[in-house]
Amino acid sequence: MASVSVEAVRKRYGALEVVHGIDIAIPDGEFVVLVGPSGCGKSTLLRMIAGLEEISGGIVRIGERVVNEIPSKDRDIAMVFQNYALYPHMTVRENMGFSLKLRKADRDTIGERVKRASEILGLDALLDRYPKQLSGGQRQRVAMGRAIVRNPQVFLFDEPLSNLDAKLRVQMRTEIKALHQQLKTTSIYVTHDQIEAMTMADRIVVMHDGIVEQIGTPLELYDRPANLFVAGFIGSPAINLIRGTLRRDAARSWVSTDAGIDLPLNGNIIGQDGQAVVYGIRPEHLSPSDSQGLPVTVGVVEPTGASTFVYADLSGAQICGVFSERHGFNPGGKMHLMPQLDRVHLFDSATGRRLSA
Repeated sequence: MASVSVEAVRKRYGALEVVHGIDIAIPDGEFVVLVGPSGCGKSTLLRMIAGLEEISGGIVRIGERVVNEIPSKDRDIAMVFQNYALYPHMTVRENMGFSLKLRKADRDTIGERVKRASEILGLDALLDRYPKQLSGGQRQRVAMGRAIVRNPQVFLFDEPLSNLDAKLRVQMRTEIKALHQQLKTTSIYVTHDQIEAMTMADRIVVMHDGIVEQIGTPLELYDRPANLFVAGFIGSPAINLIRGTLRRDAARSWVSTDAGIDLPLNGNIIGQDGQAVVYGIRPEHLSPSDSQGLPVTVGVVEPTGASTFVYADLSGAQICGVFSERHGFNPGGKMHLMPQLDRVHLFDSATGRRLSA
């Protein structure tokens, strides 16, 4: 196992720069997820770490070695792709051991490592099957097994669950996390799915337009997003964001919207009176109230069983509330939603930066 260090790494295609001087330090044994929308540079960064893309600037270290000029096959990494890339004419056993065979490992070593990986992944009964005889989830396990037998210093995952159905994705992300907890191998995982990132990562790297917006644990990013992009990207349903103007007097602070609605704040605010701001409150941090809070008109009600999603109109702004209790919400009905003031996020409208202390 080894640490991974990315220092001022850039990627250019001609005059177009798509990764802009990224710095990330990943300690030995950590599970880090690179997350962001399509085109943000996360897969390009992963491929530079893997040696599949040339680095235009900066340094990549695996352990103490600078690997910029080291071929991919000599970096002691193993990669699991979105495409399983299994050889159709080989059995599961042969697919898993093929990389060791190419390295001229002896038969006993190959057999021992394949046996260990198959036990970890529950593939013992499938070793003599061919890929066409496997389900999607079983094929993904074989792809992971092929990586495990190499006993690498670093695992790299490039959206490995994208081809699976929703139920199997949930199962497989649990299995990958359990696998990491067992092997303790440094792992870097790329996904555009923030739920995968939140549930699997020790730390998350949120990327956007080739830069890192924020690095932190899942709950750090959720509870204290550094800017509007992170706040809007992390969390499902998405955070409610309402534009307005910060108002302060000697006694209190609040946000006034263009529609004349006053949004309450606690005293933990560092903005200036008259500043254009964005008021953020997550759906689960709103509570139904008879007469206090934000006056809304109920629009769409979505019961999910464990909770109910309510989409409502706040004088032209659309907001969402999530409630575990079962209330009699009626489309078109009037109600109030009271925000938990210690859970309110405030952002500068011009820069997007967080204003909450």
